Order: sequence, then C-alpha cells, then structure tokens
Amino acid sequence: MSASANSVTVDPLVPRRRDIAPRSSRAMNAMAIRRHGPHAEGAVDDARLSFTDIGVVYFGNDWQAENRTSSHHVAERLARVMPVLYVASPGLRAPQASGRDVRRMARKLVAALKPPRRVRDNLWLCTVPQIPFRRLPGVDALNRWFGIRAVRRALRAAGIARSISWFCVPHPGFMAGHLGESLCVYYCIDDYAAHPGVDADLIGARDAALTRTADIVFVAPPALLDAKRALNPNTVFAPHGVDVELFAKAFDERTEIPPAARDLAHPVIGYFGSLHEWIDFELIESLARARPAWTFLLIGHAAADVSRLAALPNVRLVGAQPYASLPAWAKAFDVAIIPYRLNRQVANANPLKLREYLAAGKPVVSVRNAEIEKFARWVRIADDREGFLAAIEDALREERPGLRAERSAAVADQSWDRRVADVLAAVSAALSRRQPSPD
Repeated sequence: MSASANSVTVDPLVPRRRDIAPRSSRAMNAMAIRRHGPHAEGAVDDARLSFTDIGVVYFGNDWQAENRTSSHHVAERLARVMPVLYVASPGLRAPQASGRDVRRMARKLVAALKPPRRVRDNLWLCTVPQIPFRRLPGVDALNRWFGIRAVRRALRAAGIARSISWFCVPHPGFMAGHLGESLCVYYCIDDYAAHPGVDADLIGARDAALTRTADIVFVAPPALLDAKRALNPNTVFAPHGVDVELFAKAFDERTEIPPAARDLAHPVIGYFGSLHEWIDFELIESLARARPAWTFLLIGHAAADVSRLAALPNVRLVGAQPYASLPAWAKAFDVAIIPYRLNRQVANANPLKLREYLAAGKPVVSVRNAEIEKFARWVRIADDREGFLAAIEDALREERPGLRAERSAAVADQSWDRRVADVLAAVSAALSRRQPSPD
C-alpha cells in the first residue's frame, strides 16, 4: 500500500518551508492582473506590469511529450508575462529497457550538453538529466548537486537574474530553495504516487516534502485539496482550463476532418489522449464487440498493449496527433468518451479532455469521479459497462440542435488565460508579502 499525502515520510533532501526575501525592493502589484476583473480577457498580458524584473524556472513534463498537459499550457501563458526557463524533467518512473525509453534517454543526454534553446518568445528549454535509480545511496545527492548547477547555468544563459521556482512535478523538488529563488511554487496537477510503474513510496514522499517546502501550492484535482492544505495552509484550488478558441474550431465549417476520419461508418465514438494503463481497454473492447456497426476512433500514443483493440474491425487507432489538430478530429466524433479504469489515480484526477470535449461541443460519456460529477448536467456518467453502452445510446438518440452550443458555453469562462491570470494574482500577492517593510 503506497503512502498517502498525510502519512509519507519527508524527504531529507528537501528543506521545510522557509521565508525567502526577494532580491528586489520593487513591489509587485497584483492589481495589474485584476485591473479588468479576475476573469477578463487579456488579464495574462496585463500581468506584465507586475512581473517586469523576474522570471520563472519551470520544472515540467517532457516538452516533447506525445500529449500536451496542463504543465505545457501554463508555461506557454507564463511566457507571455515573464521569461520562462522550462526544465524538461525526467520521468516519474525509472526507464525500462524498451527502445522508446532508450531513445528518450539518449535524446535528453544530448540536449543536456547544449545551452538553453529558445523555443518561442520569452520561453527557453533546457534538459537536466538525472540518474533514475533514486534509491541507490548517493544518487539523490549527486542529482541535486548536478541539477542545481545545471539550472543556475541555464538561468544565466537565458538572462534570468531573479526567479521564481515553479514545480509541476515533485521529483526535482530537492532543488527547491537552492536556486536563489524569490518564491517557490508547487503546481500539483495529479496524484503522482498513483501513476502506474512509479516508486509510490518515494514519489509520495517527494510530493509531500515539496508541498511543505513551497511558499504557495496550487492544486488542480479537488480530491487532493484537503490533504495538501493539511501539509501547507498556503494551498489554493486552481482547476484546469481549456483552450476555448482552439476547440471552438470543431464548430467551424472551414475545419476539415482529417482524411483518416472522413469515411468512417457512423456513429463515431471518439477518444483522444494517451492510451496508458489507466485506460479501460476491456471496456472499449466490450463496447466495440457489442456494437459492430459503430466506429471507435482512438487518437493518442499507445503506451500499453492495444493489440486486442487493433484486431477489431470497427476500431481505428491513429496514434498521436498534433495538439492543434485535435478539434478537427473531434469534429468527426458523434460521442466522446472518457473510459478510465476506476483506481486511485482516476479518483483523484481532473481530466483535461473533459473540458476539451465540451469546448468542442461534443456529447460526453464518462466514468465517475469527483471533478466529472461537477459537469453532470452536460456529461452522462456511467458506473458499469452496461451503463456506459446505454449512456452512449442515449447521447446518440437525444442529440439535438442547441446542445452543442450549451456544452461549449459551460466551459467558455474556463480558459487557460483566465486560470493563469488567477494563479498569477496569487503569486504576485505572495511576492508582495515578501517585500521588506519600508523604513
């Protein structure tokens, strides 16, 4: 049984929360972010007025990952406000002897020898590889020593003199407080210890230690909020957003359905996202066998064995596709599905695709969790295979003009721009509190 957020042992390499005085006496003005209200369009850009002399060192998922996560969405919007050094962190799990993992390790080693690469305005990318065998004696100390020096060198190369450390993953957290940062942020987007294949006790300990250490913690999954607040009272609920403008393209007559999805037999039951162990492949197989006239269109990198699905004539596996193309694929869906396994990871999840499906106006059928239940007005929730099949049939039968617009409107005020504006307001206020009192 893996340790919970309330019972894990604190990693000795991560310091406890501390007060950090910023290096600049210039006050940060949170009002700039909320000048036109907390959810006003353009609020992220307005925040430039508050963050003119500071940058972010951002520890996120692999920048070249097959699917875009909240880690990527937030970093891209922070870069509109201030310089961002994106540190592509190693995976949560130890690498396997697979060709994919070997190629990824080789790519990261090559990237680590190079200076930060500018990938867009105000956004630099660097790679800091670590020895993955974290339980071996001396490995953590070596990783911390090397990581701190590599990140500091990359910050200098990117021209960032004063910084905020921003962790979207917990395992590099042993660098928190060692980078000369003015503030430490932990943006917790998942129950990391529940991921398949990870060292649950170790990752759980890192997660808890970073939660305690951070000056402010943002939590996306509502199921984790209470546990995080028990460890750090400076914890704020920060739900996921959605790229409203992008997924609205599913409505646009000019958006062309990709060739691989144009001539499929309808109805098309669609899914996009990684095909990992947390997907209930047996559920999808049972649906496909029960309704051989339906087409099941699955879009995403297959990180698990999908051979049984691939053998079915009415299942289409098209692999990972560019994120910007997802609305075009979604346009082909008659119903979108979230077929997760009911485990701890899913119970504590806040799935991005839920809002993306709704922004595209699609009827959604999903398994149950706390965050999905908040959208029960627009999402059909099923508790077993028979219920899932019946919910899809209901969605197909009851679809009518106007529902598409209602679903899209349900998430219209939940854009990533607005989410990040709220987060920045809290960060700006935290920085202001750390200013020395005037004499």
